[in-house]
Amino acid sequence: MDATSSVEDRVTGVPAQLQALLARLDIDPPSVAHPAVHSVEDALPYWAALEGAHTKNLFLKDAKGALFLVTLPMDRKVDMKALAPMIGAKRLSFGSAELMESCLGTRPGALGPLSLVADPGHAVRFAIDAALLAAGRVTCHPMDNTATLSLSVEELKRVLAAIGVEPLVITFPD
Repeated sequence: MDATSSVEDRVTGVPAQLQALLARLDIDPPSVAHPAVHSVEDALPYWAALEGAHTKNLFLKDAKGALFLVTLPMDRKVDMKALAPMIGAKRLSFGSAELMESCLGTRPGALGPLSLVADPGHAVRFAIDAALLAAGRVTCHPMDNTATLSLSVEELKRVLAAIGVEPLVITFPD
């Protein structure tokens, strides 16, 4: 991989809207292209060369129909009953693949904070584990599960601010 090439040259499948946003913000993160992955376990061999806290992402809905994207460290165990009050929800369940694609333009396996670019109406609330914000760098898919980017936490915050998303920061007890 040529260090001077841009994200657009190195990563296929990045939606034009996301490419334009990263370019406008002058963000050109390290990345790795890989075969399609559908789980953290599938992605681990490709992430080895990419610096950053690796994530898992949950697309959730509550009993009232509110939608949530929750980004956590890949090894975080989650008790859905305990998570619900942390994000201001009741009785969480997983949102369907069809709902995820219609709200975030993202298929299962490709979900991540950058998917929020496709939600200009802010129908999906975003929550992120405080441990990730303390990590320095965070990895995420660019709305496509054939690539992974490594964003500094500051770059991630700049992207979120540019799209008008104020993350809910959640802290899990040890």
